[in-house]
Amino acid sequence: MSIYDADHNMTTRVLMTGSDGFVGPHVENALRRVCGAEIEIVATSKVEGPHPVFGKMDALDVTDAAAIQSSITHTAPTHVIHLAAVAAVDAASTDPGKAWAVHVDGTRNLAQAILEHAPGCWLLNVGSGLIYGETARSGQPLDENALLAPVDDYGVTKAAADLALGALVRRGLRVVRLRPFNHIGTGQTEAFAIPAFAMQIARIEAGLIEPVLRVGNLDAKRDFLDVRDVARAYALTIEHTHELRSGVILNVASGIPCRIGDVLQTLLALSRVAITIEQDPARMRASDLPLIVGNAGLARELLGWSPEYGLNETLSAVLNDCRSRVARSAG
Repeated sequence: MSIYDADHNMTTRVLMTGSDGFVGPHVENALRRVCGAEIEIVATSKVEGPHPVFGKMDALDVTDAAAIQSSITHTAPTHVIHLAAVAAVDAASTDPGKAWAVHVDGTRNLAQAILEHAPGCWLLNVGSGLIYGETARSGQPLDENALLAPVDDYGVTKAAADLALGALVRRGLRVVRLRPFNHIGTGQTEAFAIPAFAMQIARIEAGLIEPVLRVGNLDAKRDFLDVRDVARAYALTIEHTHELRSGVILNVASGIPCRIGDVLQTLLALSRVAITIEQDPARMRASDLPLIVGNAGLARELLGWSPEYGLNETLSAVLNDCRSRVARSAG
């Protein structure tokens, strides 16, 4: 009997790719809270080195098939959380070759290594609600049966990986395909709209730039979640994998559309100084969809998950984090 045939109460060993990104530290915290302090977490990123949250970060390039095979063989994980990605839509559009290599080839490398060297291991693939793309124009909350119709390189490559994993279920792959919608929180880079707003506000408050906040499309509506809620969904997925059907798709979403301009007004209300808004054509995206909102009813049913953090609480945490970052860089 392999370790994967044992009772599901065995020690859980999680290999995490892309651990040094925005979401990784939040997932580490959620795993320990949901699954218990005894959980074993092997944190990996493209670059090896010390890390303030994980302590040690192992080097693992998901585009290197041989390295993936070696890592899965030596780690013998019970679960893999695949976070490694070209995280921002604009970055994927700038270098689509890299997006295909990381999102599609990297994901297939992981799946193949699991099938060959750890067939009882569950792969939690972190995709994106953006793969629904044009289907979002219906204006309805999108469930897992919604047609995939991505509109940019990021969405297309995420969709391709999701579909490839679905096909590998027939070969015995144990996989949960997670499709999170927009999530925000502490530690996120300025490649995303909300922290970009917050960092500008923090710099204005510190007197580093003029009191003008430059913005893109403020009319788009998005389904925003606190990253801590998203991380808890991933941890709950691990806790419930013994009950799940391989190949299952789970949206992670609030189901509440929020206009980006309204989110900005909430941040401005938290600001300590008066700020003028100015539209910046460089921040406008040709592929911007007017509304994207998800239906996470299945995650509620199968995982007992629902969001715990309100948007105002999340935005306050984001702005305070940005203030701290600005203060540290100024000091």
